[in-house]
Amino acid sequence: MGIKRGCWALSVTPDAPAQWHDVIDSTNEEARRLATSGTYGPLWIAARQQTAGRGRLGRSWVSPAGNLFCTALFREPAGVGVATRFPFAAGLAVTDICSMLVPGADVRLKWPNDVRVSGSKLCGILVEAGQVSTGGSWVATGMGINVRNAPERAGQAATCLADLGAADLVTADVVLDALRPAFANRIRQAREDFPSLLQDWEAKAEALGQQVTTGKGAEAVSGTFVGLAADGGLKLQLSDGSQRIIRAGDVELVKEVGGHAARD
Repeated sequence: MGIKRGCWALSVTPDAPAQWHDVIDSTNEEARRLATSGTYGPLWIAARQQTAGRGRLGRSWVSPAGNLFCTALFREPAGVGVATRFPFAAGLAVTDICSMLVPGADVRLKWPNDVRVSGSKLCGILVEAGQVSTGGSWVATGMGINVRNAPERAGQAATCLADLGAADLVTADVVLDALRPAFANRIRQAREDFPSLLQDWEAKAEALGQQVTTGKGAEAVSGTFVGLAADGGLKLQLSDGSQRIIRAGDVELVKEVGGHAARD
């Protein structure tokens, strides 16, 4: 399958081609460059190393060799409204392949777009989108999966598939080969049956039923994480019995330690 230029690419398919780079600034940046030039895929952009990897909110993404850095570039005819579903699809696709590669690991999804094991980050997800002049949107779904190395300077605890028991033959190439069909299946589910996708996501949710805090400073909100709203927002049960839906921000798990709140 060749790269489709300037036409409708209705779906990212299991056999969408992969374009590998030994070194690149960022797979999401390459996807943006391609989309700006009129190439919308479906295409996987993968790198063995990134020099300027980034995550949400402009954070840098530590990108040591041995891990997988990839972006699925495709066109979404329904526009950005549907593209907001894709972080949930991507997270579930990663848990799907983990069930095969490290079946004993308790892999969890941290709202809105991290994959973690015992509080340590295994994968980060960054979805970006832009309008297409002839209709719809291009979508770049970036995933950084720690395959052989857990970055030491990631700003938080990290883990990798190797540490979780993955065999030596599980390389970045093997992980991408497993990820492509899993992602295609979850994207189809996101488009056709988003409620069931959210149910699947909740079944893997980290901190469901526990006290969490979103935001920082004066904007911080604490409550019990009780589930996802119909659009994927985080539903919090507040201490006064009311509910609030959070649609943006970071989440921290709050634990009581010696009578005081401590955050993970």
